[in-house]
Amino acid sequence: MKNEYTVVIKKEGNWWIGWIEEVPGVNCQEKTYKELTETLEVTLKEALDL
Repeated sequence: MKNEYTVVIKKEGNWWIGWIEEVPGVNCQEKTYKELTETLEVTLKEALDL
């Protein structure tokens, strides 16, 4: 079974910020878009494992 989540991504100055709307506490900040999406994926997996 595959769940779907809503990812919000914004560029603020030199930083990319993003979060998963359905999972409180899953938010990240990185210098590049690619780094942000990778970090969000890892952080979401860790949150769901808890």
